[in-house]
Amino acid sequence: MAAQEGSTVDIDTSLFITVSGPPGCGATTLCEQLADAIGCPYVSGGEVFRELAEDRDMSLNQLIAKADESDEIDRALDQRLQQIAEKWGMSNKPFILESRLAGWIAGDRADLRLWLDAPEAVRLERIDDRIETEAEMRVREVSEAGRYESYYEIDIDDREFYDLHINTARWSKRAVFTLVRAAIEEYDPEIDEGAFRTPPMDP
Repeated sequence: MAAQEGSTVDIDTSLFITVSGPPGCGATTLCEQLADAIGCPYVSGGEVFRELAEDRDMSLNQLIAKADESDEIDRALDQRLQQIAEKWGMSNKPFILESRLAGWIAGDRADLRLWLDAPEAVRLERIDDRIETEAEMRVREVSEAGRYESYYEIDIDDREFYDLHINTARWSKRAVFTLVRAAIEEYDPEIDEGAFRTPPMDP
């Protein structure tokens, strides 16, 4: 993978890191930077969702519409991601899992759970060149939030669940990477008393 802006310093770690946030939050950029600096793989929930669409010979928007009709698609996606989390959670090797529910799916298998966000106007500008339209993004966010609460009783807006919450509109890509790198390098598993933890959810 080519070097990304901000990933000029290698990171020596064996942490399992989850990255979550709404569309346009900067999660993909950060994951690429971290994977490059750590020298580890990462899996994107968006890519797995696209694989599900291909498996069913459906467009992305068709699969999103299908997900609104029943829980089959969401649960298939979450089960695939949970299998990945189980595999890497037991490996004691560095890994990055990115999806809206990555932290919940990984549960206590994750060492560091990140939430990225930015004001809607900033996120819309960032996704301007994507296939998804502004209206589709808004509909998807509302729809997903409702499904998460209905299926799993998860409030996607609950920020207390995450170890680090960053407004990526306030920082450059390099600065976001630097903040997360510092959190990784200063991570101490012994300093965990009172931390909010949860077992992995059951899709």
